[in-house]
Order: sequence, then C-alpha cells, then structure tokens
Amino acid sequence: MEAALHREFVYLWYYVSVQLDQIFLYWVLGLVIGSAVSVFGRDRIHGLFGRMQGERLGLLGLLPASMLGIASPLCMYGTIPIAASFAARGMREDWLAAFMMSSVLLNPQLLLYSAVLGTPILLVRLLSCLLCGMAAGYLVYRFYTRKGRRFFRFDGFGEPANRDTDPDRLRRFLKNLGRNVRATGGYFLLGIVLAALFQRYVPAEAFAALFGRENEGFGLLLAAAVGVPLYVCGGGTVPLLQAWLLNGMSPGSAAAFMITGPATKITNLSALKSCLGSGHFFRYLLFVLLFSLAAGWLTDWWLPRR
Repeated sequence: MEAALHREFVYLWYYVSVQLDQIFLYWVLGLVIGSAVSVFGRDRIHGLFGRMQGERLGLLGLLPASMLGIASPLCMYGTIPIAASFAARGMREDWLAAFMMSSVLLNPQLLLYSAVLGTPILLVRLLSCLLCGMAAGYLVYRFYTRKGRRFFRFDGFGEPANRDTDPDRLRRFLKNLGRNVRATGGYFLLGIVLAALFQRYVPAEAFAALFGRENEGFGLLLAAAVGVPLYVCGGGTVPLLQAWLLNGMSPGSAAAFMITGPATKITNLSALKSCLGSGHFFRYLLFVLLFSLAAGWLTDWWLPRR
C-alpha cells in the first residue's frame, strides 16, 4: 500500500514539475508586467479613455474603448467606480460597455500568462475579448444609447481609493507586486495541482470525446457551462487549459471557456449586478453565453486540425 501511494506521489510530482517548468516563468513575468502597468500605467490608460469623450468617433470609438479595457489592470470592482466617474462626466454608455466588458475578460497580466498556451490560443483570447467588448458596446448603442435610454445604474459609486501611494516608485511597485503574489499565488498553485490530477487520472481519449472537434456542438456548450462554476482566478485556469488542450480539448472549446469563465466569475457577477439591475443582468448572461458559443465555433473553423 505504501509503495503504491509513493508511486502515485512520484507520478503526480512529475506532472506538477512539468507544469511548473512550463508555466512558472510566464506567471512571474505576468506578475511583474501587471504590477508595472498598475503602478506606472494605470492613470495614463484611464486618462486616454477619458480624453475620448471629446472626440466624435461614434461607433469607431468601440475599438479603442475595448483595447483600453484590456490594457486596464483593474479588477471589476475597481473598473466600475472608474466607469461611474466617466459616466458622471457624460461618457457614452456604449463606449463604457465596451471598456467594461473587455476589462472583465482580460488584462495585461492574464494576457502574458496565456502565452504559454501557444500563439494561436493567445491570439484567439486577445481577439475574442476585443470583439466581445465591441459587440457589447454595439448592442448597448443599438438598443439604448441611440434611443436616449440609460443602460447602467451607477448611483452610489465613487472614485476608487488608490492603494499605490508610496512616494518611492520602487517601494510602490514592490508593494503592488506583493499584493499581486498574495492574490494569485494560491490559485496558481491550485491550478497546477488540478492540471496534474487531470493529466494523471483523466484519459485523454475520454476528454477528447467530450471537448474535442468530433463532439463540436456539445463540446462547445459543455466548455462554456464548465467555465461558470470552475473559473475563480485567471492564473489558476491557465495550467488547466494547457492540460486540457494537451488532452484533446478543441481550440474552440478553450475559447468558449475563456469567455464564460471570467465573464461569470462570481465576484464579477456580484459587482456587475449592482450596476445593471436584474433585467439587464440576465441579458448580459445570455449575451456572454451566445458570444462564447459563436467564438468557439469560429475558432474551430479558423484553426486547422492538429
């Protein structure tokens, strides 16, 4: 019995060590870049978005709004007060929707993490998040902004407190980096362990049968559904996605998971419901599901079979 347990531990440690060798550097670089953007680039990013208000870009403004949302390092609880302050100054709600939607889905740190999944999946994640933000913004324009109706409810939201206030730039960066490590480190290690368990105990053939191209329609729907309860932290799901892709998950199923996961993360949902109201909140969930399925289908159509 002890020999069998020891053997299983050795196998699991092997998978854990392989995952760490492949991902740890990307995690560290993501932490460093994410903290650098948060400390030194956040105000500039939000300033660029604020300066869009005086431009007559119309629907063309959805593209830079979505891009700036991806570049913003804030979580949804930090993004909503920023969006509320922009709304109070008269910012178009369709631009706000694009900025907030893309900010929910991606940030510079998670984008760098995702490089370990390979260039095609990295591009899929970037493009799908960019287009999701623009699509959300267009729908708000089509059914609300154009008709002079309000979509968001920002009552009671004020400017978020800035925690990066140390006058020394290096200490300010190191403090932010420490908070980043504490916030993501546990989830990162949990993701490594779960990925090792999947690789050791879930047969690749069974996984491919559920999430592979041969089971395309159901696989996309299942991947989108799995993203709802399973997604807790982006850093923790990247190791899982890497293991799943190796086990036969189609790129489209991965794309669907990468949309529904962060978009329905429980902390994001509770923050969004506070500024959307019940009716708009359920429309948001329906939009996320439909967009994730469309993104998954297009990804499997675009990327060649491996």
